[in-house]
Amino acid sequence: MRVLLVEDDEPVAESLRRGLLRYGFEVEWVTTGTAGLAVTTPYDLVLLDLGLPDTDGLDVCRALRRRGDVPIIVISARSDETDRVVGLEIGADDYVSKPFGVREVIARIRAVMRRVRPAEQPTGPQRYGARLSVDRKAARVWLDDAEVALTPKEYDLLAFLTEEPGALMSREQIMEAVWDANWFGPTKTLDVHVAALRRKLAGAVTVEAVRGVGFRLVVESVARP
Repeated sequence: MRVLLVEDDEPVAESLRRGLLRYGFEVEWVTTGTAGLAVTTPYDLVLLDLGLPDTDGLDVCRALRRRGDVPIIVISARSDETDRVVGLEIGADDYVSKPFGVREVIARIRAVMRRVRPAEQPTGPQRYGARLSVDRKAARVWLDDAEVALTPKEYDLLAFLTEEPGALMSREQIMEAVWDANWFGPTKTLDVHVAALRRKLAGAVTVEAVRGVGFRLVVESVARP
């Protein structure tokens, strides 16, 4: 997902940019409203600061909304409730007050995207490569024609990784999606579940580890003899 970040405060923007990159987002960062409105490359969501040096962020929000329906999350140090209400009324989809944590911003991005682009549920099992099938509605998994017994968390992990086969998912992304943002147990539990999937789905998919980052699911396109 590509995010347009319009923020003139460099420390805030850099921290947010690094956090978004860590969670797998692409980020284009500009420091003025004029630059934000001039961006021509496609983006999926806008993070917009209200306190910009060249123009009021509310005016930028209004201009962006006139152009289309790309989701906009306003970020600002303004504590006045009026600003929040006005921002939402002129087209912002959500509002985050400074100071904020990256996890809060990520959670709000995901919540907004779920509202504006609800995922289409498949009507039956989905095929991944030559051997693996996953039925998301029934929460069942087959290897060839044999059903694979997975624990609830093993299934949740597989379901998450198969949302984007080949995409690198950070440990933080996986822990938040499969466990939750408030998980305080050892992250080693993720490695245990990955090892279980590797064992149970050997030859159909490979869960590759990228040291210091996370994991990606690689689907075997041809069944091995």
